[in-house]
Amino acid sequence: MTLNDTIARVTDRIIARSEGPRGDYLTRMSAARSKGPARAHLSCSGQAHAYAGAGPDQSALVDDSAANLGIVTTYNDMLSAHQPFERYPELIRAAARDVGATAQVAGGVPAMCDGVTQGEPGMELSLFSRDLIAMATGIAMSHNTFDAAVYLGVCDKIVPGLVIAAQTFGHIPTVFLPAGPMTSGLSNEEKSIVRQKFAAGEVGRDALMQAEMAAYHGPGTCTFYGTANTNQMLMEFMGLHLPGASFVTPNTDMRDALTKAGAQRALSLSDLGDNYLPVCDVLDEKAFVNGIVGLNATGGSTNLLIHLVAMARAGGIILDWQDFSDISEVTPLLARVYPNGLADVNHFHAAGGLGYLIGQLLTAGLLHPDTRTVGGGGLDAYTQEPKLKEGAVVWEPGTQESLNLKIVRPASDPFQPTGGLKRLSGTLGNAVMKVSAVKPEHQIVEAPVRVFHDQEEVKAACKAREINEDTVVVVRFQGPKANGMPELHSLTPLLKNLQARGINVALVTDGRMSGASGSVPAAIHVSPEALDGGAISKLQDGDILRVDAVAGDLEIVTPGVLDREPVRANLGANEFGLGRELFAQFRRSVGTADTGASVFF
Repeated sequence: MTLNDTIARVTDRIIARSEGPRGDYLTRMSAARSKGPARAHLSCSGQAHAYAGAGPDQSALVDDSAANLGIVTTYNDMLSAHQPFERYPELIRAAARDVGATAQVAGGVPAMCDGVTQGEPGMELSLFSRDLIAMATGIAMSHNTFDAAVYLGVCDKIVPGLVIAAQTFGHIPTVFLPAGPMTSGLSNEEKSIVRQKFAAGEVGRDALMQAEMAAYHGPGTCTFYGTANTNQMLMEFMGLHLPGASFVTPNTDMRDALTKAGAQRALSLSDLGDNYLPVCDVLDEKAFVNGIVGLNATGGSTNLLIHLVAMARAGGIILDWQDFSDISEVTPLLARVYPNGLADVNHFHAAGGLGYLIGQLLTAGLLHPDTRTVGGGGLDAYTQEPKLKEGAVVWEPGTQESLNLKIVRPASDPFQPTGGLKRLSGTLGNAVMKVSAVKPEHQIVEAPVRVFHDQEEVKAACKAREINEDTVVVVRFQGPKANGMPELHSLTPLLKNLQARGINVALVTDGRMSGASGSVPAAIHVSPEALDGGAISKLQDGDILRVDAVAGDLEIVTPGVLDREPVRANLGANEFGLGRELFAQFRRSVGTADTGASVFF
C-alpha cells in the first residue's frame, strides 16, 4: 500500500527540521560504538569491582567472551504495575545463561504512581520524575560494562524517562520488557459512576473504597487506557517491545516466556554478533511518526504530547504539536477502550489488539513499514501474535478480522475518521485536547470563564454549587514552572456532574489531565503558561472564551484582554513539603509544555 501523502509529508518535514541535531546525535553514537565492547576498556580493578557480586557468572564475565546484559528496573511493590518486576532479574539471568551470556542489574530507578498522588502535593513531582528517571538510568548505565540492555518499566513518566536514557546510550541495543495489565475487575465505567456519586455526596467513603479496591485488585497495570497503557502501545508501534508483548497479564507462563525471549533478543543484537541493532537505529524519525499514528488511532493519553516531544529530542529529533495535529487529521480512530468506550485493555487485547490495528494501519498506508525493530524485520512483524509451544515463544499470524467490532474496527469503517487528539490554538495560546471520549455536542463551548488558581478552589466552588450556568473553568498557575504541572484528574468527577446537570462546561488549564481524561472537553497544556505571562494569566471572571475542538480554536472573545497586565500568584505553598523543596532547580530550569517540559532540552 502506498504511504499516505500526509504521513509522508510530515515525516519529511521532521527529517528536514531535525537534520542538524539528529546528525550530531548519530555522530556521537557512532563514536561510542567505535570504542568496542565496553568491558575490555576497564582496568582489572574496575572489572573485579563489577564482577564481585556476580556469583556463578563471574568466570564468564572475566573471560569477556559473551555479551553482558544490563538490567534497569523500576521495581517496587507499592505500584501494582511494577510489582511483577520483582521476579524478572532471576528470569533474565537464567535466560542469559541459556545462551552463554550474563546479566546484571545495572540499577534501580524511582517509579511513582499518579493514581496515588492525584490531588496531593506529591503530584507536583510527577512530571519531574521522568527526567529524574532518565538521570538515574544514566548513572546505572555509566558503569559501562554492558553490551545490551533491557528496561523494566510501565507507567506514566517511567517509560518516557527510560526512553530518554536509552537514547542517551543509543549505541547499546535495547529491549523494553513490560509487566502487563492486571486481570479485569470491577469495570472502569462502574468505578467512574461510584466516583461521581461520591463527588455528589450520594454515597459514602466506604462505598467508594469498596469500588476502588474491586477495580484495582492485583498486580499489573490499571486496565483503563491511560498513560501507562498508551506507553505500552507506543513501545510496540515504535519497535522496542517484542510483538504482542504489551497486554499479556503478569505471572503467567506466556508473560515469563516473553520476558526470557526479550532478554535473549537484546543479547542477540549486541555488537559482539552479526545482528547489531542499536536503539539509535530503531528510534528514528519514522518510528516517532508511527508512534504518533498509534496514539491517534487508539485515542491515547494526552500526556504523550509532552513525552513524545521530549523522547524525540533525546535522539536529536524535533517534533511539534502541529505534527500531531496533521497526523490526527488523516488517522482514523480504530479503538474504543475506556474512557473512550466501555472495554478495558484485556478486552481490547482479546478483540485483536495491537497486532490487528497495526495490520489495518499498514494496509491503509498510515504507517512506515520499513522501520527497524527489535522484533526483526520491519513493522509487519508486529501483526503477529505470540504463542507458547513446548515452553518457548513462537510468533504466528494474528487475526485479520476484528473479534469485537464494538472495541476495534477496520480502517475502512472506523469509529471516527480522525484521531483522538486535537491541537487547539488562538489568542489564548496553544493547547491540546483528547476528543475521543468527548461527545460531538460537547466539543464546542463558548461561555464566561470562572478563574481558579488551584484545584481545591474548584472543588470548593462545586461543593457550594456556585457553577450553575455554562462555564469555562480556568485553572491556571499549574504549568511546569509554576508547580511541576500536576494532573488535575480529581476534577473530572466534579465537572462530569456539572455536565450531567445540563451545564455546558469545559476545562482550560496550563496543567495536565490524566491519560484517562473523559467526557468533559479539556484544553490542557496551555502554552505559554501563566507564570510566563501567557494570555491565560490575563483572564478575569466573566470573560468569554471559545473552546472549539472541531475547528481547533482557543479564542478569547472578550475584547481588550491581551492589553491587561498579567496576574501574579503567590506560589510559596508550592515550594516545600513532601519533597517539593528538592525540585526547586527543576522548576527554575524546565522548558515549556510544547517543547517537552524537560530540564534537558
